[in-house]
Formats: sequence, C-alpha cells, structure tokens
Amino acid sequence: MTVTKPPRAGGVQHAEFGGLDIAWDTRVLQPRSWTAEQGEWAAQLTGSSPSGPLLELCCGAGQIGLLSARASGRALVQVDLDPVAAAYARRNAAVAGIPADVRCGAMTEVLRPDELFPVIVADPPWLPTAGVAAFPDDPLTAVDGGVDGCDLIRSCIDVAVSHLSPGGHLVLQVGDLKQLVEVEGHLSRLSVDLTVLEVRDRQPRGVLVHLGPWSSIPVSNETGP
Repeated sequence: MTVTKPPRAGGVQHAEFGGLDIAWDTRVLQPRSWTAEQGEWAAQLTGSSPSGPLLELCCGAGQIGLLSARASGRALVQVDLDPVAAAYARRNAAVAGIPADVRCGAMTEVLRPDELFPVIVADPPWLPTAGVAAFPDDPLTAVDGGVDGCDLIRSCIDVAVSHLSPGGHLVLQVGDLKQLVEVEGHLSRLSVDLTVLEVRDRQPRGVLVHLGPWSSIPVSNETGP
C-alpha cells in the first residue's frame, strides 16, 4: 500500500488499496493493506450466496466493503458510528464509481428490521482497552474494543444474526485466537444457526473468521470399520 504524506498535520492522505484510491486522515483508522484479503474473501463468498447487497459494519473509510462490491458486482450498504469515517466512505465510493448506501449511526439503529444481506463483512475495534495506549496514532473509537476487546465483535455478530439472509455468511476480523474462542462462546450462548467455518490466522496483524450456517459444514461419507 502506498501512502501519500499530507502537506501538514491533519491533512487528507491517500492510500492505494487493492487498486482503489482511498482518502483518509488521522481522525479515522489508516487503511491496512493486509485487510484487502478480507474484502476479497467476502466477494468470493457471494458466488454461493443468495441475491442481495453486501453489508459492511464498522466500515471506517470504506475500503474493505468497496473492494468486495467491486469484485462481486453487488450493491453495498456501509455503516459506521463516526460521521468523519462515514463522510470518507461516501467520498471513496464516489471516486471509485461504486454505488454505496453509507449510513452513519449505531449499527443496531440504522438498519431496518426487514433488511437482509447474503454477505456481511465487519472489521470492528478489537484492542482491549488496556492496550490502546500502545497505538497513540490510532483514533480511540476506531480501536478500543472494551475490556476484552470483544464488545464490538459481539455486537457485529448480534447484528449479523438479525440481518443475514438464510444461508448467508459473515467475514469477521478479530485480534487473536483468544478472541476467536470468545466468538465461538458467544455463538453458543446465542444458540443460532451460525458457526465458525474457516479461520485465517494473520497474527500479529489479526485473524479473519468466516462464519456461516451449520449446513455449510461438509458431511463426511466415511464409515467406520
């Protein structure tokens, strides 16, 4: 990823992200090139998913969802609580020529109860509160995930449970394998038809998790002796 340094502190910066021109500044989380894999993975899952638009939660400047939408040809809805991030997401979608419905507000409030999405992608804040001081250049609201780092992770799963189309998929980013255990525990407590199907460990940068219906797990045809 190539980053153009701003002429002065607080100025707009630009990042090349999977061929997209992504504008951002220090009030939002800097686009991280490795997360392009998350967007590409979500796009691949649309090939076996129901029709309908993609949903990106905690979209920040919008790059992951935009990459998914461009690769899949799907419509896109993006959500972020921060108005600065939402403004950048709208700008970046317009520059890319990708129609995106960017909504600013709490993810539990800006989605209609009847809206369903075949694929949801989410990169929520996942740093434990005690660890955010180690990243002073990152906006607090974009990285602070609460005491265990999982507050927004759990919220994204809850929203996915309510808004995934039958047979739909969630591509979620967490910080480490310890948080993955909490993801599995949260799913168990919810008792829903959603489970961890695949994990891509990219530590120390993060961990990508594919969640989908139990019916997606291949059934072995092997028989015992």
